[in-house]
Amino acid sequence: MDENVPMEIFYVLLVLLLATRTLGELAVRLKQPALVGELIAGVLIGVLVAQYSGTFPVLAELPDDQVFIALTDLGIFFLMLYGGLDLQPRELGETSRQSLFVAISAMVLPLALGTGTAWLFLPASDYKLAQAFFVGTGLAITAVPVSIRILVDLNLLKSRMGRTIVSAAVFNDILGLILLALLMALIRTGGLPDASTILLLLGKVALFFVIATAVGLWLLPTLGTLIRRFVQLEELELSFLLIVAFGFSVLAEVLAMHFIVGAFFAGLLFGRRTIDLAVYQDVKRKLSGITTGFLAPLFFASIGLHLDLSALGAIPLFVALLVLIAFLSKLVGAAVPARLSGFSTRDSVGLGMAMSARGAVELVIAGIALQAGLFQKPDPPPPVVEHLFSAIVIVAMVTTLLVPMVLRWMLSRGGVAGVGEEES
Repeated sequence: MDENVPMEIFYVLLVLLLATRTLGELAVRLKQPALVGELIAGVLIGVLVAQYSGTFPVLAELPDDQVFIALTDLGIFFLMLYGGLDLQPRELGETSRQSLFVAISAMVLPLALGTGTAWLFLPASDYKLAQAFFVGTGLAITAVPVSIRILVDLNLLKSRMGRTIVSAAVFNDILGLILLALLMALIRTGGLPDASTILLLLGKVALFFVIATAVGLWLLPTLGTLIRRFVQLEELELSFLLIVAFGFSVLAEVLAMHFIVGAFFAGLLFGRRTIDLAVYQDVKRKLSGITTGFLAPLFFASIGLHLDLSALGAIPLFVALLVLIAFLSKLVGAAVPARLSGFSTRDSVGLGMAMSARGAVELVIAGIALQAGLFQKPDPPPPVVEHLFSAIVIVAMVTTLLVPMVLRWMLSRGGVAGVGEEES
């Protein structure tokens, strides 16, 4: 192992935590969510490093550094785990019907508009359908970790609107697996997967939920009782939660799902029946410290570090249309079914706005397409194809940055009801 690796890691953590915590504090003082400052910190560091890459070689290589990627994955993991722990299955169950309605509508509309818009701009080639579908898939995604952090920062997680957003975002993430499978099939073969492949994927998703629910309802309470009675090891309750969460995450990955689904459901099912209320609150407080004080700022800074502005100069009209579609399609796609489900107009708009954040999930999809060479066809690629990756990164950044600021502005005008509503 390189003897400089520990020093480099500590240097990176020093710079990122100092920047994110400082700008996060400034954002809070300006009555904005902390994640706005954390994102801006990442953007500023990224811009500085791009200009002076020779001066900051360690920071310049950060977006592709596997150790740093692992740390940001832990940030996503802990955000999802904390979001699940702060909710209860009954709370999500109360909004599941509306959430599924919202999730489907908020995915279909941006998928259709994004794919159609890209189809109009992209040149004819054997990869045109895959490239257009990539854009639609990127716009259809809602970043669950980003949504949860926004709701936590704005004290909306336990409101009816917050529970609906989280539930819809989880449904959206599961539906996104199907879109990703379709996209990968298009990239590899140029055609859609057959029905048996889709049915197999759905079967794996169903199996995950069956296993996770069985473990959460019957095994975890028993293990929790045994730990309270017989184990004296310090901080074992927190370790127990992490073991369960890592196990659920591994199960999710084995069954072709993203690990964030496993982390979220581990927190969701690790409730007051598993450990007593006092221990639950203690574990939740410690998890909050690890998440908001350390790992989450690294994750949001990493999003800012990925910002690539090259598309703005090469294909400005296309980028502007994508950003506009990204906001309006999610807003309309989520707000209309929310209004039909009984939400007020103001809460429906707030729900649609919160569903507009993309963040890391969109970057993951863009990274998969980049590795598959999707942006190199035809050869040589025309500007709109060459800069597709940059365009999607810009959409991810703009939506993730503006959503919390707009929601905060709506709250300051009394625009969203149910803030801080506790469970009954």
